[in-house]
Amino acid sequence: MSPSDATAHGGPAERAFIPLRIAVLTVSDTRTAGDDRSGDTLAARIEAAGHSVAARAIVPDDRARIAEVLRGWVADPGVDVAISTGGTGLTGRDVTVEAHRDVYEKEIDAFATVFAVVSMGKIGTSAVQSRACGGVAGGTYLFALPGSPGACRDAWDEILAAQLDYRHKPCNFVEIMPRLDEHMRRK
Repeated sequence: MSPSDATAHGGPAERAFIPLRIAVLTVSDTRTAGDDRSGDTLAARIEAAGHSVAARAIVPDDRARIAEVLRGWVADPGVDVAISTGGTGLTGRDVTVEAHRDVYEKEIDAFATVFAVVSMGKIGTSAVQSRACGGVAGGTYLFALPGSPGACRDAWDEILAAQLDYRHKPCNFVEIMPRLDEHMRRK
């Protein structure tokens, strides 16, 4: 194997960190900027990891409004990733997952599975009540997390921190970002 092959296959060459621009959306009928603990948890972890918070918003549990904000961030070249918190449960007002799926071009099915595994270790069988999900649209990653600070911590610390870090091996979401919208380019 040549040195270039070793690098291409996660070999010894070190990669430089690539900071991402991450938007945070809190979905709640009751939260305000003053008491948005889940949004604050995500923002703090995003910045501590070396990324920047590109935008922050709070919207009510309204499918059309959630999708509108997500589509705006997908269209914004200053946003690489959008993470929402709240509205992933089973009640009638929980419509965040449906709004995300209205926007997705492709769903990242394994994100829900891995989040469920992480959650099982923390909250046992109560993990079945979450519908956390992830997807891609317009070259932007989108993730829907539950509305608790603990769930946001778990998703960031156990999944997103590594997958949104270009240095993570053997693979990560960052390294394929340039190819996410290749189907939209002319050949």
